[in-house]
Amino acid sequence: MSMGDFICIHPSELKFPFELRRQSSCSMQLTNRTEKYVAFKVKTTNPKKYCVRPNSGIVLPGSSCNVSVTMQAQKEAPPDQCRDKFLVQSVIAPDGSTNKDITPEMFNKEDGRVVKEFKMRVIYIPANPPSPVPEGSEEGTPPRSSSLENGIQNFEELSRSLEDTKEKSSEVWSAISKLTDEKASALQQNQRLRQELEMMRKDISKSRSGGFSLMFVVLIGLLGVLIGYVVKRA
Repeated sequence: MSMGDFICIHPSELKFPFELRRQSSCSMQLTNRTEKYVAFKVKTTNPKKYCVRPNSGIVLPGSSCNVSVTMQAQKEAPPDQCRDKFLVQSVIAPDGSTNKDITPEMFNKEDGRVVKEFKMRVIYIPANPPSPVPEGSEEGTPPRSSSLENGIQNFEELSRSLEDTKEKSSEVWSAISKLTDEKASALQQNQRLRQELEMMRKDISKSRSGGFSLMFVVLIGLLGVLIGYVVKRA
């Protein structure tokens, strides 16, 4: 916790998790340790880059106020050391003052007012910091058990995936074989029906031929009987 004389400021530095093209926020807490009303105002050297809410206000005696600072999304990586700065000004205000009573003139030192100032620097930290190097990971030392377990787990998942693929392939080939057998059975049945139809046609032709010959014989017989009868009468 840092002292701004009239108020205590925590933290003493503004640390922003940095990630390209994404906003980032952090906050500070202002605590009034006096028995007076204290007015504060937050300034920055780069106002277009940061948004401060609230950027001014009144902190009652023994009370605290939270200030949120949002950094706009950045398109480029920042330099190794950020040069942006924040300034927190504080001054004793009349008892009963509210946020509406704050004016720029309250923080003007030329009128003999005692204005306390506290400067804060900006620090960028990686949004996704790399994991620390585990002990025993140098060359020649065995890997961590967790890495081995991860490798085994990945191998088991790959094995299960291959088994699922084999089962699906087996099901596909089984379905193809079944369809092939059904097609062959249908062709055989079709051929058998054609043969039976051909035999029926031949039987019909024979029956028709046989009926014609029998009738012819009957007619010849009748003619023979008639001729014999005529001959006898003559």
